[in-house]
Amino acid sequence: MTRLVSAFLPCRSAVVFVVMVGWLFAGCSSPVPSEQTSTQPRRAAPGFVNRVWSVQSSNAVAPGQLYVFLSEGTLVVASPNGTPAFGRWKQEDQTFTMVEEDIAYAVEILELTQDRFKIRMRNPGEPVEMTLVPAAP
Repeated sequence: MTRLVSAFLPCRSAVVFVVMVGWLFAGCSSPVPSEQTSTQPRRAAPGFVNRVWSVQSSNAVAPGQLYVFLSEGTLVVASPNGTPAFGRWKQEDQTFTMVEEDIAYAVEILELTQDRFKIRMRNPGEPVEMTLVPAAP
């Protein structure tokens, strides 16, 4: 039983860490002066932002790995077996880019619903496809 509990703790710690980082940054925003007058409407954040996603299936990424796309452009990636990593992401018009370990990857959004986020990353060699689902609390 002790082995089971100790084996579970690293996984649970990574999930707790990613969820807390997501909540921390989701609540942060820069103040906007009330006298600001903009003729451009504010663009809504894409539906995958500020949510903790878990890899359900992939041709290259382990199931259970967590991804959080924070609204200010930080990408948090956590694994049950490793230390969380930070990268960046951005979406401009039809271009979506993820930057991991200072390498930028073009990304296609294949499907985006409330319960499913499927992407294809254009890596050197074979493209990486991932199906992400909301992470369990």
